[in-house]
Amino acid sequence: MWDTAHAVIKPMAVRNQQLNNSGYAEPRSRGNGVSTFLSSVSVLLSTLALICSGFAAYQVYTWRQTLLTSRVENRTVISPNPISSSPAASPISPVSPGVSPTPATTISPVAAISPSPTTPTKTPLASPTPTPAVEIKPGEFVQPAFGNKVQVELLSLKRIKDPQTGNRDVVNLQMRVRRLAQDISPSDAIDVYGTTARHPDTSETYKGVSVQRSTGNVVLAPIRPNASADAYVWLRVPPNVNTIDIFVPQTGAFKNVAISN
Repeated sequence: MWDTAHAVIKPMAVRNQQLNNSGYAEPRSRGNGVSTFLSSVSVLLSTLALICSGFAAYQVYTWRQTLLTSRVENRTVISPNPISSSPAASPISPVSPGVSPTPATTISPVAAISPSPTTPTKTPLASPTPTPAVEIKPGEFVQPAFGNKVQVELLSLKRIKDPQTGNRDVVNLQMRVRRLAQDISPSDAIDVYGTTARHPDTSETYKGVSVQRSTGNVVLAPIRPNASADAYVWLRVPPNVNTIDIFVPQTGAFKNVAISN
């Protein structure tokens, strides 16, 4: 009977031992897997914490740099001029013993802060054809004519406007013809319209505008001795010419006669 019971119990014991061995091995495997998972999670969380800490430090550094830059810009805008407006704040240069500082070395803070504006010099626009405002003086331009029988004197030479074109390219020459001699031929006459002018530098010649714009011929016979007759002629002279030489027929040349207004 004992043998029978022993035979029945032994296989059960062996089976229970196998079951116990297999039961203990399974929880251990599961415990190792959980530990590995938790370790991985811890490493991941540590890495995330490191990344967050680094990002936060970078944000703080960037914010500090921005704040410093803003302060520097504000200071620059508020105080662009380092020179104080008070005369007492001006730097004093060291003075050697026995040498007094000269007032010329003092820099005025008012002049340094508020420099007086320089007014640009306006250059007046010069006329392209300036005409000198000169008048012919009595006896300034006198020349003999027909030898010494007659004397011609220039009275005025003025620039005028052409009534037809409106251009100021005409000069009005007025002259006085005086008879000096007794023996004058009835045919002796001065052709006032034949008067010409010439540029002193370029030798350009200028002639009369028309016969209607002149006295024409001045006949000398009707003029009594020591008496005179006035005559005129219009000459076409460009606006940019201010001085001309004048040639009256049968008369000496008048040099460098200035044109007036």
